[in-house]
Amino acid sequence: MTASAAPRRVSVYPILAVNFVGALGFSIVLPFLVFLVTRLGGNALVYGVMGATYSFFQLIGAPILGRWSDRHGRRKILLLSQLGTLVSWVIFLGALFLPVSALWQVDSRLVGTFTVTVPLMILFFARALDGITGGNVSVANAYLADITADTERSAAFGKMAVASNLGFIVGPAIAGALGATAWGETPPVLAAAMISGVATLVIVFGLPETRCCVLRTSPEQTTVRKVLGQEQRDCYELKAAKKLSAQEIFRLPSLPRLMTLYFLVYLAFNFFYISFPIHAVTRLDWSLTDTGVFFAAMGLMMVIVQGPVLGRVSRVWSDRVLVVGGSVTLAASFVFFTSADTLAIYGGTALLALGNGLMWPSLLAIISRAAGEDAQGAVQGFAGSAAAVASIVGLVVGGVLYGVLTARIFLLSAAITFLVFLMTLALPAPATQRDSDES
Repeated sequence: MTASAAPRRVSVYPILAVNFVGALGFSIVLPFLVFLVTRLGGNALVYGVMGATYSFFQLIGAPILGRWSDRHGRRKILLLSQLGTLVSWVIFLGALFLPVSALWQVDSRLVGTFTVTVPLMILFFARALDGITGGNVSVANAYLADITADTERSAAFGKMAVASNLGFIVGPAIAGALGATAWGETPPVLAAAMISGVATLVIVFGLPETRCCVLRTSPEQTTVRKVLGQEQRDCYELKAAKKLSAQEIFRLPSLPRLMTLYFLVYLAFNFFYISFPIHAVTRLDWSLTDTGVFFAAMGLMMVIVQGPVLGRVSRVWSDRVLVVGGSVTLAASFVFFTSADTLAIYGGTALLALGNGLMWPSLLAIISRAAGEDAQGAVQGFAGSAAAVASIVGLVVGGVLYGVLTARIFLLSAAITFLVFLMTLALPAPATQRDSDES
């Protein structure tokens, strides 16, 4: 039995559950975070900087946690990361009970007018703590790569995306229901903390380790012990993975280009994610319920694409073809968000779900194959760093640019994603073709 045929006898469902619960906790807070930041004294720029705070500290933490997961095991590092998230939500919750006392006020033509308050600073600290321990996604991706065969990887990352998007469907719905109570933001944040605790328990009791028990060909497979009928272990200990330098990692085939694609996709989406909630409130005059329904609908569309649709098309076309087709569709989708018509916006959302649902899991599958067996955590950690840099730039610069460009910022997301399409055309074709490139 070879690694490519059946690399791991580990169920994907525990890691999918961890991903779902993590997305659920975050998405509960997402619809009203801009309202909360504004109520506590901030403005659009402060809202963007708060998102960038998480990304800045993730830039530091993700590569370290990824390397640690290669050497010490995915489960241990996932648990450490999830505990950091849990503590951060507890701190976040505590900030809501503090008096909104002003520390200083800023009034500038460049950054606008806002007040720095004590609860706002505590929220920044909570996001920083979550960021420094924020290896959840990169280590979870490495874990998934450990337990799936190459031929199943795109579909497996599609399932991971489905788990996340299911969280983004349920989360805004819970936020809308809990946020409508007399207690305001407190019940949703409390729910996020409790959900994070559930994710911690899933890791402790439901997630087996992968790096210490690798189901490659057994070293005793052909020895006399098998002939004599003695017990044969299904797995065996491996030495810790070699610690790779950044230079060694980036010498892996096509990895610099793949990291650039990863960065650009995140940059385009962060321009969108920082701008659309502000756009919905200030230009479209949407309520919290309208915003929650929008994000839930977008998540539902992505589940449909990344589940049954991706499962079918990934058997017909290669990951490279899906990235090419998905990126050009995604680029077209952003144009629709410049409209003030709700129907056009939801039409763009359908294209966004189709393009992202085909492209993103396929890109993750290509990156995981480029990483090989022993550098999954390190490569996924560097991918997390690329995402963090893109988030910092996208969230901070995007908040400023929206004040200047308003809805035209979505055209910038379209242009960046079209660049991803052009760069994907230059990716080398896979060794085994499943698409029309065969002919």
